[in-house]
Amino acid sequence: MDPEEQQAFFPATVMPDADWWQALWPDPEGVITALGVAPGMTVLDLCCGDGYFTAALAGQVGNGAVYGVDLDAEMLAAAASTCTGPGRSTWIRGDAMDLHRLLPEAVDYCLMANTFHGVPEQTALAREIARVLKPGGLFAIVNWHARPREETPVLGQARGPRTELRMTPEQVRAVVEAAGLLPDRVVELPPYHYGALFRFPE
Repeated sequence: MDPEEQQAFFPATVMPDADWWQALWPDPEGVITALGVAPGMTVLDLCCGDGYFTAALAGQVGNGAVYGVDLDAEMLAAAASTCTGPGRSTWIRGDAMDLHRLLPEAVDYCLMANTFHGVPEQTALAREIARVLKPGGLFAIVNWHARPREETPVLGQARGPRTELRMTPEQVRAVVEAAGLLPDRVVELPPYHYGALFRFPE
């Protein structure tokens, strides 16, 4: 999928250049730990891109399992090359709105990092994610804080989605709660992000 096609599905979510992404997220393993991913889990990295966080997920779950889902076959291939954890890794090309058809099993945890702001039908997507979570399973959304774009520089340049696309934790909660998921907690991820976690009812 070329960048124009990707933009049609998820505006302002093209995978960033590796240099500034690594400058912004120097410790992806620490982020995954802060978000409550535990050994043995079956996890889904939704819109996984080149696998920057998927590799950290694979390392954290150990002998668990990781699913990476993305629309871009080239990104999935790059992600597959970075995941070297001892557990099972499965790569699926497909539309996030078809998750219940794409995944062969329910998952303990779904991570969606830096893309939820660009989803056209956010509650519908959250409802689809709820369909693939186990009872008590978690959905974590990593978002840029709702600050003006010029206030979130990386390597000397303003970065991240357009200011008007950014969401507060309260805005995220409103659209995700409407899908039947319950608020769990909000985790600060300095310098510019937060993780909003939601739980599927048991």
